[in-house]
Amino acid sequence: MSTRRFEDRTDAGRQLAAKLAHLRGQATVVLALPRGGLPIGYEVARELGAPLDVLNVRKLGVPWQEELAMGALAAGGVRVLNDDVIMSAGVSGEDIEAATAAQQLELDRRERLYRGGRPPRDLRGQTVVLVDDGIATGATVRAALNVIRAQQPAKLVLAVPVAQRSVAAELASEVDEMVCVTTPSDLYAIGMWYENFAQVSDDEVQSILAAAAAEMSPARTTRSPDARRAGDGESGPPAA
Repeated sequence: MSTRRFEDRTDAGRQLAAKLAHLRGQATVVLALPRGGLPIGYEVARELGAPLDVLNVRKLGVPWQEELAMGALAAGGVRVLNDDVIMSAGVSGEDIEAATAAQQLELDRRERLYRGGRPPRDLRGQTVVLVDDGIATGATVRAALNVIRAQQPAKLVLAVPVAQRSVAAELASEVDEMVCVTTPSDLYAIGMWYENFAQVSDDEVQSILAAAAAEMSPARTTRSPDARRAGDGESGPPAA
């Protein structure tokens, strides 16, 4: 039997957005983890009538098994390490520092490319919704949560289409609200839950952020979120 639950990230974003409709009308900011989280965040931001921004975080993979996260880096100099993975995999301090240096270069590149000199949003006193396309180990998300909490939001919501059940339970204690469409006990791989899990490009990230900014322009925000969705004819985030 197929485990797939979502057609693609746009479909997943819409299903997730429907579970977040209760936040509409609050002072909310949607933060998406690149790159796969951007199409999800776009649909959530449209549903909530909220601005969308990017929060750059990079996974630190075990050198000989890159898909296995031993930690993560986030903008602002935050590093989160998974001591259990490091010990069980026999990762040395030198390995950790080498991986950190390599991922810091990519983190800096994305900050320059996606922001273009635009500063991060002020999150103080806001309801912040952090979204991604799925959670396996939670290392990347934990780094992002540390960045957000340091800015003292009024409420922190973690929202994803799919998450490993045990990890979701752990993360739920670290946020004010945890929202998932599905939480399988055996996740295996996030991509297994999507019919189309194609990589999101840098160009697509920039296009989605530009489209989201246009949604929040004064001319568009004079209409209600429902009217904007009904009248714009858009079927999802723009293609690059």
